[in-house]
Amino acid sequence: IAVSHGEGRANITNAALGALDEKDQIAMRFVDHFGNRTVNYPFNPNGSPDGLTGITSLDGRVLAMMPHPERVFRTTQMSWHPDDWREDSPWMRLFRNARVWVG
Repeated sequence: IAVSHGEGRANITNAALGALDEKDQIAMRFVDHFGNRTVNYPFNPNGSPDGLTGITSLDGRVLAMMPHPERVFRTTQMSWHPDDWREDSPWMRLFRNARVWVG
């Protein structure tokens, strides 16, 4: 997935991070190949604290996230993909799932 770092990473205090976690607003975290939260490159490309990469509003209707799946939803947008992939990349599933959820 495309990751951009124009403005950097999540910059958040431990108290604010704890409050987000307590209110179940953390939607996504960077993890290593064992599924553990990480701040280490390359698993967490920008060093976001506690692996933070996506948060939601209190009601869950708004998602802010650092990875950019909108930049690679088609295989032609990717720098590499297996030859047998068709037009849509696996990231298109995220958008289709969102559409189904909205109904």
